[in-house]
Amino acid sequence: VMGDNVWREEQEWPLARTQYTTYYLHSQGSANSLHGNGALSPETPAEEPPDSYVYDPRDPVPTRGGNTLVIPMGVYDQRPVEERRDVLCYTSETLTRPLEITGPISVKLYAASSAPDTDFTAKLVVVRPDGYAQNLADGIVRARYRDSRADPSPITPGTIYEYNIDLWSTSYVFPPGSRIRVEIASANFPRFDRNPNTGQALFADAELQTATQTIFHDATHPSRIVLPVIPRT
Repeated sequence: VMGDNVWREEQEWPLARTQYTTYYLHSQGSANSLHGNGALSPETPAEEPPDSYVYDPRDPVPTRGGNTLVIPMGVYDQRPVEERRDVLCYTSETLTRPLEITGPISVKLYAASSAPDTDFTAKLVVVRPDGYAQNLADGIVRARYRDSRADPSPITPGTIYEYNIDLWSTSYVFPPGSRIRVEIASANFPRFDRNPNTGQALFADAELQTATQTIFHDATHPSRIVLPVIPRT
């Protein structure tokens, strides 16, 4: 259990006492970068403007640490990545008590793209009291595989789709004074290969094109992260 820095034995997986807790994405339409107005809270969204950014595969959001073997791995401060306008940041209020998450993490995202195929990435980040943004878990979905990895299908540009992003599992205790942050982008390169946004067969051509991405978080499209919260005794 990271944060507590202890090994703990359990009898099942996921833990039977897990309280799956939803945190919704919020903003006033400008969640771009860590300086934007993106927020994360258990409150369900009402009418909120969407966020948008331009994903350019010629300048993909770079991988910074994490679960990878191709570049330096592990914990890195994510603030250099979060300075980018093509990274949306949604941050919670400061926690007043420890919050343990142990188990699988998932993001449900409602998004539209100007391209016939693209990627959406999500990253769970711990913002320490001193501002250090520690990477914790991440994942990706390729639009053409949103419904089936065996039966890909293109998307219609401008149409809103529901995407499920698996951030795998972890065990971590957020300490008091920290905040929870979710990053949304369209690349995490080279951990994941970049999407050229063309909709053509993968690795079949050298063409690259930009895509305008729109992330929705309103009553009809409640984009969110689900955390496996474990009650503290």
